[in-house]
Amino acid sequence: MSTRRLTVAQALVAFLSRQYTERDGRRTRLINATWGIFGHGNVAGLGQALLESGPEMPYIQGRNEQAMVHAAVGYARQSRRLSAQAVTTSIGPGATNLVTGAALATINRLPVLLLPGDVFATRPADPVLQQLEVPYAGDVSVNDALRPVSRFFDRVMRPEALIPAALQAMRVLADPAETGAVTLALPQDVQAEAYDWPEDFFAERVWQVSRPRPDLTALDAARRALAAARRPLLVVGGGVRHSEAEGALRAFADATRIPVASTQAGKGSLPYDHPADVGGIGHTGTATADELACTADLVIGVGTRWSDFTTASSTLFQNPSVRFLNINITSFDAHKMAGLSLVADARAALEELTGALGPGFRVEPAYETEYADDKERWEHRVDASYEGDDDTRPTQPQVLGVLDALVTEDDIVINAAGSLPGDLHKLWRARSADQYHVEYGYSCMGYEIPAAIGVGMAAPGRPVWALVGDGTYLMNPTEIVTAVQENIPIKVIILQNHGYASIGGLSESVGSERFGTAYRHRAPDGTYTGAPLPVDLAANAAALGLRVIRAKTVRDLREALAEARAADVPTGVYIETETADTVSGAPPAQAWWDVPVAATATRPSAVKAREEYDRQVAARRRHL
Repeated sequence: MSTRRLTVAQALVAFLSRQYTERDGRRTRLINATWGIFGHGNVAGLGQALLESGPEMPYIQGRNEQAMVHAAVGYARQSRRLSAQAVTTSIGPGATNLVTGAALATINRLPVLLLPGDVFATRPADPVLQQLEVPYAGDVSVNDALRPVSRFFDRVMRPEALIPAALQAMRVLADPAETGAVTLALPQDVQAEAYDWPEDFFAERVWQVSRPRPDLTALDAARRALAAARRPLLVVGGGVRHSEAEGALRAFADATRIPVASTQAGKGSLPYDHPADVGGIGHTGTATADELACTADLVIGVGTRWSDFTTASSTLFQNPSVRFLNINITSFDAHKMAGLSLVADARAALEELTGALGPGFRVEPAYETEYADDKERWEHRVDASYEGDDDTRPTQPQVLGVLDALVTEDDIVINAAGSLPGDLHKLWRARSADQYHVEYGYSCMGYEIPAAIGVGMAAPGRPVWALVGDGTYLMNPTEIVTAVQENIPIKVIILQNHGYASIGGLSESVGSERFGTAYRHRAPDGTYTGAPLPVDLAANAAALGLRVIRAKTVRDLREALAEARAADVPTGVYIETETADTVSGAPPAQAWWDVPVAATATRPSAVKAREEYDRQVAARRRHL
């Protein structure tokens, strides 16, 4: 058997450059590039290997380890999970900075390969720089913090151990039911160690991304459940997008006329103007979808995890006889809500279910008319939220309205945290399957700017918008430098409202009186109620290399966004909206969300909030 003598790091890079996925006859490179920040834990190993590999494994320089993971996740989501990126860091703080990004990837079922350096396997000196010493366990390092947030974890302590570890890593990354963050911890001495590798390890390898079909008995049970339903409602999640099932969903909706509501991850699976699309569902959903949910007798979940925002903390589905039918690639999710489960690929299951129902199945005309009229009324509320005087400072929904009037189906809009996800879920008119990119599994502040870079890499030539509030911007602005360095012309909208507006509103509703949520000077009484802080986020972004356009009014904003959209360099638009102690102007929440309120308190606001909490929680039910 022929062999090739390489270091562990060189072998890993060579191996990764020859891995592919294939679905529906389309082959895609599995690991497209490697992000990295070098330190003593990886510079002489993976750093040298990446240098030597040249264009075989493209390298991207990052500024923050967490942000590099976010960028890789954005790339993977835009690539429908068929292609991913790797992230390498040094040991110590570089490695622990990966944890938040890994959790986001795993919660959202998105593939990313993490390659943190690790302490010496041979222990020539103990401890080494940045090593965590654990007195009761000599084999523990900070990288073990990545175990609970990784779908697969291994520490490569010897060169030959890389072969099974690398193969298992690729298996998990390419598996639609198991994918998420995958961690291969690489001791810094092992990275540089040479070994005679079998040539077969470097052969091109194709990982088939299958489309499991539903069990026929379960499919027939699903058909019978649908045939008996009088008020069915379909709820789409991110699994529809990952499966590229939008065409099958449209065919199902066209045939059955069942209304289709969407989670944050599923929004856009049908375009907003499709007759069956009734918008977002749950705490941040539309009145149309939430009212349908309250009376539905059968709820079909396709590719959804049934989070508390979707179910309104188990208060949304109020019909006493409601039952659930779950189509999901994972049995873990398919069995939630005590539902009848179809463990299958979303596209395959929708196609087969449409065929099983036959051309004779369709909801009653009166039901169709009911939700069509409700949808029209909601669209009028959206229009009202978007309207504003051209010469005034815009509300947050009016910012969305100006952007909505500008974009086409080519544009991609990215957000994750603050009050924007709620406004977007209720108001945004998604025109294409991948236009709406809101990360709400982890709802991680600081995701948007690096994710926009990853999306821009996966969709070159398309306008990519990162929508950030001031709180999110301050969490993680540094990858602006990366966008400038790589000349990825992302468009960043910075909304300044002088505080954590979303949590401020929540704080008020639970009796905490917006405590600690505004960006203000500390007053003599110790509270943050003084003048707003003299922080200039536009100047900060410009100092990082972003071309920034300042806007003050709706008219200014319209011109600035058009200019930013046409720009071929990273460009930002800065706009001051309402302050943190005012509402955003969007319709209020249409359904409840359980945030427990103090059971005993002396302040009247908390006492009143607890009374409302007790009233709402009484409606909660377990679906059994």
